[in-house]
Parts: sequence; C-alpha cells; structure tokens
Amino acid sequence: MKYNFNFINYFKKFNYLSLILVSISLTFIIFKGLNYGIDFKGGTLIEIRLENKDIKVSDIRESLKRINLGDINVKNFGEESDFLIKIEKKLNNNETLITEIKETLDKDLNEEVNYRRVESVGPKVSAELLKSGIISIGLALLMMLFYIWFRFEWQFSLGSIIALFHDVIVTLGVFSILSIEINLSIVAAVLTIVGYSMNDTVVIYDRIRENLSKYNKLEINLIANLSVNETLSRTLITSVTTLLALFSIFILGGEILKGFSFAMIMGVIIGTYSSIFVASPVLKYLKVSYKTLEKKEEKIVP
Repeated sequence: MKYNFNFINYFKKFNYLSLILVSISLTFIIFKGLNYGIDFKGGTLIEIRLENKDIKVSDIRESLKRINLGDINVKNFGEESDFLIKIEKKLNNNETLITEIKETLDKDLNEEVNYRRVESVGPKVSAELLKSGIISIGLALLMMLFYIWFRFEWQFSLGSIIALFHDVIVTLGVFSILSIEINLSIVAAVLTIVGYSMNDTVVIYDRIRENLSKYNKLEINLIANLSVNETLSRTLITSVTTLLALFSIFILGGEILKGFSFAMIMGVIIGTYSSIFVASPVLKYLKVSYKTLEKKEEKIVP
C-alpha cells in the first residue's frame, strides 16, 4: 500500500511537542526522581497469597508494624487475595528477618500464608546493579552511535542518537510521573526500546539515503517526506503487530510483567513517533543533501 501524507507540514509542530515532552520528562526525573525498586535500593520483597479474602492491606500492615522493620509498603498484587510486601530495612541476618515475618503473619492473620516469592537484595548489590544498568544503557547508545556513523554519514548518526535520547528520556519521564517502579526488567525493556527504535530509524534513513542518490535535485525535506511515506506501511505493520503482542502480555501476563510490558508499549509508540518526527527532521537542520553522500564517497575512494 502506497501512502502520500504530507509529513513536512507537521515536522515543526511535532518538534516543538518533542521539546515540551523532553523538558517535562527531565523536570520530573530531576526533581521527583524515579521510583527505584528493590533491585536498585536494596531490601526485601515478599509476595503472599491468602485464602481469606476478607483480610485487607491494613491488616497486614498493622501486623508487620509490631516488628521493627522500618519503611513497609503493602499493596494488592493482581488478585484480591494476593499481596506484595516491600521492606526497605536491610539486616545482616536476612534469614532471621524472613522467619520472624512469617511467624508474625501466620499468627496475626490466623491462617497459613502461601509465600509465593521472597527476594532480598543487599545495599552493595543494589548499588552495583544500578551502576551496571546505567552503564549498559550508555554502552548501547554509544555502540548505536558508532554503527550509524559507520553505516551512514555523521549527520545520520547524530539524528539517530537524538531520537534515541528522546525515546529513553520520555519513557523514563512517564515512569517518573506515574511513579512506576524501576527494576531490572525495566532496564531490559529500555535496552529493547533502544534496539527497536534504532531499527525503525535505520529503515527510514536507508530509504532517505537511497532517494538522495535517485532524486539528487530535491530538497532533503521532500526526500524525507517521500521516504517516510514509502516505508510507512512496513513501520505500521511492525508497530501494530508488536503492540498486539505487548498488550496481550500487559493484560494477561500478570502483575510481574506489567511494568516491563508497559515500558515496551511506551517505547514502541514513542520510537515509531521519533523515527518519523524527530530523526527525519534533524537531517533538514543539518542540511543533508546529495553532496553529503558525495563527500563520503570521495573519502572512501583512494
């Protein structure tokens, strides 16, 4: 299917929208911060299931208050009788802490509690995980930069990196605004988003480069518009089919996969948007033309 949308008319408006979104996201990330999970803050996470559906979050919280645990967070987790307990206190003997919690809950709730998951992360490990997560995202962006620089020209490389930073910042901004927990699965989602967004951008850039050689007298704006229309069918099919799978995971995959699938959904939508309305207009601002390709070919030929 061939499309003939006039994206040029919307490039400037969506560029302003992107600047606003990035500014809002950075403001929330800097001043509100991100809601780091147990993986990055350290502490203990316990998932329990109860037979008695009359037991409320307040009952569990009151029971745990009798133990000196520090900050405690209790919330429903999926089903009405499923609860997630987060304890930020970090003790040297974590096995004693878990045993004490189990004994207290069993006694106060007056029923046998089904402990479905118990995870503990120390402060040293959590700091290393946070550092590793940041390094992995940074290295991914750096390697993408070098790949595009080698594959295309430096202007294309800069455009793709701007689009990637846009995607990552806006996605993290949404997580900050909604106070969604950031854990290792979210880092994996962000890295996947980087790859997905770059793949989409490379497809459009490859067509732009091809059309620059074919229509060397046309302005880059017209070339970008033509290229986006020519690849739009592929972009939409890939994005929609990916979103269908992600929405299925979000709805049916349970609470554990909700954060990961939500990050992926945001990433696919924002990545598709940025490939068209961020990466492509950057080439116009950098004054890319057929001469840009000629200069690179002159450098390659001895």
